[in-house]
Amino acid sequence: MAAYSPPASGREGRLRLDFNENTVGCSRRVLAAIRRLTRDRLATYPEYESWRGRLAAAFGRSTDETVITNGTDEAIQLALNTFVNAGDRVILSEPTFAMYRFYASVAGTDLVNVRPGPDLVFPMEAVRQEMRLLGGRAVFIANPNNPTATAVDPDEIERLVAEFTDTLVFVDEAYFEFYGRTLLPLVTRYQNLLVSRTFSKAYGLAALRIGCLFAHPDTARHMLKAQSPYSVNSVALVAALEAVCDQEYVNKYVAAVLRSRQMIEKEFRRLGVSYVPSSANFVLARFGDRALAVRDGLRERGILARDRSYELPGCVRFTLGTPAQTRRLIRALREVLR
Repeated sequence: MAAYSPPASGREGRLRLDFNENTVGCSRRVLAAIRRLTRDRLATYPEYESWRGRLAAAFGRSTDETVITNGTDEAIQLALNTFVNAGDRVILSEPTFAMYRFYASVAGTDLVNVRPGPDLVFPMEAVRQEMRLLGGRAVFIANPNNPTATAVDPDEIERLVAEFTDTLVFVDEAYFEFYGRTLLPLVTRYQNLLVSRTFSKAYGLAALRIGCLFAHPDTARHMLKAQSPYSVNSVALVAALEAVCDQEYVNKYVAAVLRSRQMIEKEFRRLGVSYVPSSANFVLARFGDRALAVRDGLRERGILARDRSYELPGCVRFTLGTPAQTRRLIRALREVLR
């Protein structure tokens, strides 16, 4: 397998519309909480149990349904390490979050890619047919999906979970705050359902690498046995708990992003640029053979966008931030396309 090398250098000081991060930063309450940490606290290993209960409560779940993880990356790896053996069939629909393939490849699984149709929505019926034919140990679904920003009706995912009870269904809800629909309440009903959340997007804590994985208590218990005891650091724990306590900040940022989403989609229609309707904090647009010129032209103007032509020819992905940032993007796009 090839090493994963994210194009993440030279980003400081630019408008970051390439990695789907929060474009303005975390709540100021988070920074204040970090500054209150003492030297003694930093010299002490994290005490997970109390933090696990407090974060679980913030998401409306019980402690025994919750696993705190080092970002969604560890959640994916933990699910595979606990329940999937080398040679087991793991089903994806690419293009999707690259870490599903990465960790499944490291685990030596038999990867099956069921391609989506022209609308780039997760091909649920084709996945069902694949599983009925040859089975599958695990299915990974990003909802909404990255890089397409398309979403699947949670009811459809529940039907998949209910039909294939021996298959682990991992639902990655990294962009839940911008979509608003979730399968989280169903983890108490289905032992084969995992739901992950991250603090790297709406909450603005990508640098600290922290997330949560939710599952039926019996399922979570097995994953806790397979997890390193101190994979999440105390600074990240303090920041995450403060972040969930400042929902006013998160709600304000999400509302700004949703306004930006309307603005950029309206502008794409005005410019005659084809795009995929978005359910997340980013939008995928089709520029054909102009894709690289658009990416490079924006970079020259201090704006970073992500070229996805290597998996979706001619496509560029734009993270959405505040309306002011989106107006800057629109001005730059008009110049580049002119």
